[in-house]
Amino acid sequence: MRRAAYDEIAEWHDEGLGENWILHDLALPNLLELAGDVEGRRICDLGCGQGVAIRAFAKRGAKVVGVDISEKMLEFARRHEREESLGVEDILDAARKLSGFEDASFDGALCNMALMDIPDLDETLTTVARVLRDEGWFVFAITHPVTRTPGSKLGMDAANDSAWEITGYFEEGFWRSDDPRGIRGKVGSHHRTVSGYLNALSKAGFHVERAVEPRADGRLAERLPKYREVPAVLAARCGKVVE
Repeated sequence: MRRAAYDEIAEWHDEGLGENWILHDLALPNLLELAGDVEGRRICDLGCGQGVAIRAFAKRGAKVVGVDISEKMLEFARRHEREESLGVEDILDAARKLSGFEDASFDGALCNMALMDIPDLDETLTTVARVLRDEGWFVFAITHPVTRTPGSKLGMDAANDSAWEITGYFEEGFWRSDDPRGIRGKVGSHHRTVSGYLNALSKAGFHVERAVEPRADGRLAERLPKYREVPAVLAARCGKVVE
């Protein structure tokens, strides 16, 4: 992902943050639940953006460092920190490198709806394992690979209700939605199959401890009823394998 991709939409992204119900109602609550007790834990947030997850984890007592390659997104994170100081840090760096961090320097790591933005998944996960202490954990949430594919789009079913057409699941690689209003239409996404993610985690030295596919309810289900029937998000907690 070019640094300019999110630099160019940083203001739009921050302004629309409150309306991102998939993030607030599905992804973030499950990341917090999967992480468990984070009081006093040192945690790294990959692709932290304007700091939604790092601030949520900091409010639970974690010592959080956010990393992002977009300087403008980090400017918004710093502005939010000035408005409400929680003691979070942010660093301009690539998730695949984390060059400013020593080995075994974090208790946990998280990635909140950003693995799809990272082209180098294998290198990134290997780096995450490097900076985690023994028994460290990694939690992440992604747009569900089965329902958000290069060929997915809204269609019409026989009753003239909106339906979600899904094709191209096995076409791994970079793609861009044809809807210019959404984030994937603006910056695109790196699509991978579920097995692609699982194999990459295993190769990097992780084992999946728990996975969730939250079902939409409340306001999200009213706005996007298709997510009552198919998952919008896949989230998981992975443990570092200690030999």
